[in-house]
Amino acid sequence: MTYVGVPLVAAGLIVKSEDDHFRSLRNDYMPKFRNHTDDYMQFAPAAVMLGLKTAGVEGRSSWSRMLVSDAFSAMLMGGVVNTLKTTTHVTRPDGSNEHSFPSGHTATAFMTATMLSKEYGHKSPWISIGAYTTATATGLMRMANNKHWLSDVLTGAGIGILTTEMGYWIGDLIFKNKGINHSATTDFQLDGGMGNPSFASLYVGLNVPLSRYDIDENNTFRTSSGSSVGLEGAYFFNPYLGIGGRFTVSNTALIVNGDKAEENSFDAVSLCGGSYFSYPLSQRWAIGSKLLCGFVHYPRLELSNVTVGTRNGVCFGSGLSCSFKANNNYGIRFFIDYNLQPSHNKASGEWMNTLACGASFALLL
Repeated sequence: MTYVGVPLVAAGLIVKSEDDHFRSLRNDYMPKFRNHTDDYMQFAPAAVMLGLKTAGVEGRSSWSRMLVSDAFSAMLMGGVVNTLKTTTHVTRPDGSNEHSFPSGHTATAFMTATMLSKEYGHKSPWISIGAYTTATATGLMRMANNKHWLSDVLTGAGIGILTTEMGYWIGDLIFKNKGINHSATTDFQLDGGMGNPSFASLYVGLNVPLSRYDIDENNTFRTSSGSSVGLEGAYFFNPYLGIGGRFTVSNTALIVNGDKAEENSFDAVSLCGGSYFSYPLSQRWAIGSKLLCGFVHYPRLELSNVTVGTRNGVCFGSGLSCSFKANNNYGIRFFIDYNLQPSHNKASGEWMNTLACGASFALLL
């Protein structure tokens, strides 16, 4: 999981300059969302781990080894998170204080998810999948509650994973071969290779517009760099060929007639499906591509001097990706996607060309 934690921290630092774009997605689609479930959800994997241990289900470690490893993990995580919060002075999206970076809830959730995965992930892959799904939901809810930026959540997730790996490494140094029932080194067999690279993933990307078009005879607009979030997955019949789909919600700011930034944003919701291709480069790395066709929906667009109604249309997409298999259950995909979409205004008759660059954090099926 170290191979997933490091890219998460790096991604958090990279997208920091684009936080406003991702926040605008939240403001467009759920501006009044308020829910405190994330305050409790962050501890759910730890509660499951302790419940299994109390019930006598044998895990990776004895009670003493597990508690010592977990204690070091929690101290490291708390130290890193609190140090960054008090030194970076990043204001929360809701303006409540200057302790936004990184997300402590997300770091705690991914810490406890990694603990549960290390102790009981060998029992069933669904234990780890459930743990990290809960942790991911915690991070998304922190953003939906307007308490954190995307960069806070990504960095917090990476810190939670990395500090837990470090805490267990310290525990292993202290206890050596005492009190260990299962070694995680058997979880990933390198001679298994990439296999069939079927996946389900959380998709996060930055949009780079390549074109502009006329709204009407008097108004031309172009989009600034924006954001896309969504889900993507594919089922592969063999290591090379599969079918799948992608659902995304995108949002970008508008610049009208070259010099005016509008408060309103250009939104698009798309659902595409088609063929996915993959070629293994090694036992952990593969390159891939795809050809997609689907449906795009544009909500009502209101500018200061013109209103464009809703529109549905056909869209097309392709892309290149590079995938890394961290273990048998998790991986990360770096992608550059090209999207061809009709204009928001039917009368325009033009098409929009965009690139989406980003990463998807994948469950390997």
